[in-house]
Parts: sequence; structure tokens; C-alpha cells
Amino acid sequence: MSGRCDMTFRSMGSDIRLIVETPLLRNMPEPREAAEEQRRYIEDFASRLSRFRPDSELCALNDDAREEVPASPLLRAAVSAGVWAARRSWGLVDPTLVPEIEAVGYADSQEGRVPASLREALAAAPESRPALASPRERWKAIVVDDRRGVVRRPVGVRIDTGGTGKGLAADAVAHRLRGYARYVVDCGGDIAIGGVGVQLEPLPIEVEHPLTGECIHTVWASGGGVATSGLNVRIWRRGDGSFAHHLLDPSSGEPVWSGLIGASALAPTALEAETLTKIALLSGPRGARRVLAEHGGLVVHNDGDVELIGPLGQPGVTVQLSGRAA
Repeated sequence: MSGRCDMTFRSMGSDIRLIVETPLLRNMPEPREAAEEQRRYIEDFASRLSRFRPDSELCALNDDAREEVPASPLLRAAVSAGVWAARRSWGLVDPTLVPEIEAVGYADSQEGRVPASLREALAAAPESRPALASPRERWKAIVVDDRRGVVRRPVGVRIDTGGTGKGLAADAVAHRLRGYARYVVDCGGDIAIGGVGVQLEPLPIEVEHPLTGECIHTVWASGGGVATSGLNVRIWRRGDGSFAHHLLDPSSGEPVWSGLIGASALAPTALEAETLTKIALLSGPRGARRVLAEHGGLVVHNDGDVELIGPLGQPGVTVQLSGRAA
């Protein structure tokens, strides 16, 4: 049987790619079988945590009239990840903006829709300014109690796990594949990488320009997480003719126009890398330089200019981060 499987499929509204190579121990599933098992895991993960499926566990939590709601380990992990990202971002990556994201036109899945023109949106965008945290800080009222198996939040506070779900899923699958020589889990741009194979032979990851679609940089990674986010993927025109996208300023509930249209980040895990890209896009150029300095990253400005930050800006650097996938 083949010692390598490279599988791509659709889930979570994105392309998912799994690369699995050579089991390290006897009696482990072959790469193809392992990849199929993880595909089923991701599809189950997506269906249970979808904001767009009325029968999902997430929707059941959001619709529940009780303050304290029993929740599965998966749902508790997803809510915990959202709260962690909010704390890590000083409230910028806020998982409680469900009413606001629905109000700007993202009440239903964007799957299958052609995005609006980012160039046209930029031409019509207001003056650039960084996002601010919401003074209401609804996310601080969310408590995940693993001992009792419940999530507590004020009645009426709804939670969206979409902002961190792909990173969480990538890390979870990476953990499940840790017995293989080399594995790559790409959940719509949130990537977890590991195995002795990538330590010996770093993996090239190409970063795409949000305006041109061209490769603007290649990251050579030998472990950890890499994430890329851009305003070009989920952007639409509203009924009044204005443009909106999925990244909101928590202080206003409106799409942010921070001066950046794309960001990539490296971190020990895909969840952290995903969170850092969102902080960068929400914070604008100055804030992005600060949050991406430690592990490295890049940003794309409104005019299309690309700026490399931290270790990524050093020629010939191979990024090697210790993964903490759980």
C-alpha cells in the first residue's frame, strides 16, 4: 500500500487538505485509512458546531433558554477556544457577535457564492482605523465547566465558534495523527504541521495575495501552526449597495477597515496562528507588527504592498515551532 495520502475535500465552507505519510508503529492504519478517518472526524466536527445548521449542538446551545446548559466535550472545547481567543486578543476576536454578523448579511452560509470584488469594496470603504473591543465584553460572562459538563452564559448571549473552529479542528486532527512520520492538516487556511518527516525536510507553504491570487511568499515550516486570513474570501454587497465582510469591529458591529486586507501568522498551534491573523487584521498595520513580531508573519496593506514581520522577514529562515496540539 502507498506510504502517502494526499486528500482534499470540502467542509466548514472551505477546502480541507490532509497529507498523511508512513505510520511509525506496527498495526497502525495505513495513510489512506487514517485520512479517511480524519475526514469523517472533521465532517462530524463541522456539523455539530455549525451556526448554519438548526440541528447542530451549537445552535441548540444558543437557543436554550437556560443560563446553564449541558454540553458535549467537543462543544465545551469549541466554546473554550473562543473564550481563549477573546482573552488572547484583548476582546478583539469576540465569539459573541452573532447578532452583529447576522445584521450585516451573514445569517446564512456563504458556501457556493461568488465573493464581491475586494478592489471595489476598498474603493468604497471608509477611512481606515483599527478595531476596538466592545465595552459590553459579553464573552467574559461565558464559563465552561468541564467538571460538571456545562456551559454557562447569560440567556440570550449567542456564541459563534466559526472564528476559531478551523484552527481547533486542525490541531485536534494533528494530535490524532501524531503517530505518523509526516502530517499536514489544512482547514481552510489554518494549518497544523508535524512529524519527524517535516523536521528533516521542511514543508513549503505558499501565501496567496488577496487581490491578485499570486504567491507572495513561501514559508518553510518544520512544525507548529500557520494561518492565513484575507478579506477577499467572504465579502459581499449589501442591499444598500455598501460592502460587508465577515471580520467585524466589536465596538461598532460593522465590518472593519483597518488598512490591511490580508495576514498570515505562525505559532505553536493552528488555533493560536488563526487568532493572531485575526488580531493583525483587526488591529491594522501598527498593531499587526506588534502581535506578529514574536513568531513571525506577514500582512498585506490596502494598496497591495506586502510587509514581512519578525522571523519571517529574515532571509532563509526555516520556521520551527513546537506544536501544542491537544
